[in-house]
Amino acid sequence: MSSFTHTTTLLHAHVKTKHQNTNQSSSSSSSQQNPTTNRRKLVSTFLATSMAALAGAHAQPQALAQNWGTRSFLREHFFEPGLSPEDSVARIKQTAEGLHSMREMLENMSWRYVIFYIRLKQAYLDQDLKTAMATLPQGLRKDYVKVANELVDNMAELDRYVRSPKVYESYLYYERTLKSIDDLVAMLA
Repeated sequence: MSSFTHTTTLLHAHVKTKHQNTNQSSSSSSSQQNPTTNRRKLVSTFLATSMAALAGAHAQPQALAQNWGTRSFLREHFFEPGLSPEDSVARIKQTAEGLHSMREMLENMSWRYVIFYIRLKQAYLDQDLKTAMATLPQGLRKDYVKVANELVDNMAELDRYVRSPKVYESYLYYERTLKSIDDLVAMLA
């Protein structure tokens, strides 16, 4: 028992002397460099780059995606501002392009990325479909609702079959989803 306490005492003494040596060497190196000048250089570099970025942002027209959502913890980690119907139509068209480009992920059977993409698009597509309906004339609204419901159902089935993963059914509902979103975009154009 005494050998155990003797060994631990030596170990603690070794650790204490090692910490004192490293603290002394770090304090001598920090005294050679002035920390306030390093901070000033860092702050001035940050300010210069942020000012340059702001100047560049005003020179270019603002992208539509900037008002499409802001990170927040109010509603499922995203605050979704009330978009205009035109912005909703633009985001639906962008979703259609993204779904068309997802074919390679399905062919490579990258199920995890497909699931992530589908769920991301489903998160805001419901609100966009409701908002975009305001751009349509009264006569097309019944057909629009029918196609929008098909799209939502097909995306839900696609998500279900990608999670399982059932390859044939995933491809089948992917094609159905593409057909429904293309019909929807044709109505909105």
